Amino acid sequence: MSYLLGIDIGTSGTKTLICDYRGRVKATATAEHDIATPKPGWSQQDPVQWWQATCKATKAVVRKSKIKADQVAAVGLSGQMHGSVFLADSEKPLRPAILWNDQRTAVECGEIEKIAGGRRKLIGMVGNPALTGFTAPKILWVRKHEPQVYGKTKHILLPKDYIRYCMTGEYATEVGDASGTLLFDVKRRKWNRKLIELLKIDPELLPRCYESHEVSGAMSRQAAAQLGLKPDTPVVGGSGDQPAGAVGNGIVASGIVSATLGTSGVVFAHADKPTYDPKGRVHTMCAAVAGKWCVFGCMLAAGGSFQWFRNHMSTVELAEAKKKNCDPYELLIKQARRAVPGCEGLFFLPYLTGERCPYPNPNARG
Repeated sequence: MSYLLGIDIGTSGTKTLICDYRGRVKATATAEHDIATPKPGWSQQDPVQWWQATCKATKAVVRKSKIKADQVAAVGLSGQMHGSVFLADSEKPLRPAILWNDQRTAVECGEIEKIAGGRRKLIGMVGNPALTGFTAPKILWVRKHEPQVYGKTKHILLPKDYIRYCMTGEYATEVGDASGTLLFDVKRRKWNRKLIELLKIDPELLPRCYESHEVSGAMSRQAAAQLGLKPDTPVVGGSGDQPAGAVGNGIVASGIVSATLGTSGVVFAHADKPTYDPKGRVHTMCAAVAGKWCVFGCMLAAGGSFQWFRNHMSTVELAEAKKKNCDPYELLIKQARRAVPGCEGLFFLPYLTGERCPYPNPNARG
């Protein structure tokens, strides 16, 4: 019997899953990685940690599922969107990847909208306004502040696509993740050459773009040995975490909406045609379903706020969880259930790293 391997490059960890062709899950595994915040509002990670976590979690899920490597028929990728990996011609990144919740690029966002002729014109070109989390402002920031890095850069990849490169040697992405770069013509499902030229970005830096279901490469012998898989295993386009998760949740027809809590919080709707908010309060992107689109809004620190509370305010619960060998979140949720509705007037605004939707403000704070 053959199985499918799913790999998700999340913000706090890489998750793997093995399922059969009907979607029945056989096993899952997770390997964590760190987030660095060298300055307030900055958020970055070492992509090498993603690859190390991918190898660890993939070996673990194959072991837990008790299947053989040659039973994995194909690999699908998903992951945190918008992050920027700057590469020369090797797997070692030139600098840490700047993540989706990084807020350093407010000035560059203003520059992009001005160059495009205003917010409405930019939305007409790429379906979205310039937001600090998107990839294009990060490229301009590195070009301006780290010219030595930018001068060596030959390829710019998104997080899951860096893992694809490590697996296959191919520089590739797909329409869902590409939609979140601010360089992609969402309506026509291809790179927006006009905007790329206006921003003076070399189009050769950008990878080839696929639909989510298309095969984008084959597993190299070296990567297969590191992952415990079979050489030449097909790796498909995949998608960003939100479009991919929507397919898993059945959000594949108009009128269906989902709410997802991870590090971020997302409300997501399927769309049969590209529909734009003229004020840019929500995002319009290509769906993981070929020829379809999606509209969604993202708050930056949903589950991330809970993780912050666990790490910094829950010393007693962490110690108790370790003693009982249980999840500290379970203990915290048990306590939260005892709180009175409204929490006696106490409000927590989850703006730990600014905010994106519906209030795009990198300086928003709790």
